[in-house]
Amino acid sequence: MALKVELKPGERILIGDCVVTNTDQRTRLVIDGEAPILREKDILTRKTADTPAKRIYLAIQLMYTSKDPSSHHDIYFSLLGDILRAAPSTIAIIENINNHILSGDLYKALKCAKKLIAYEEELLKHAQRRSSLSVSRQADRKSA
Repeated sequence: MALKVELKPGERILIGDCVVTNTDQRTRLVIDGEAPILREKDILTRKTADTPAKRIYLAIQLMYTSKDPSSHHDIYFSLLGDILRAAPSTIAIIENINNHILSGDLYKALKCAKKLIAYEEELLKHAQRRSSLSVSRQADRKSA
């Protein structure tokens, strides 16, 4: 079954080893075949992978786009260890990602990694709220 993709003006898409950049008009593509495909909005770079979950996403992205996905396993498992030590509550999402990788469905693993990124953002927001509450409580004690 072919994949239908509509690109906005100037939008890029990765198809296999090639980056396709749209011109100044909307374009519809019909892609038939077995190549890894990622829209620009779904691509992370080393520069934009600035959190542990995003680095895991990047490792999976490299597996997905690589001719030899196993060449990225070492870094992936190293990153997993880091995030599990820092946030053990990520284990359920990590298990889902691992199951997709083991079954060879790296695109689904990428989708699960997006859930990991969203969960990480929630954890960080929660930690920031707690931190600001702690500062407020200390200020209240000093003024009392």
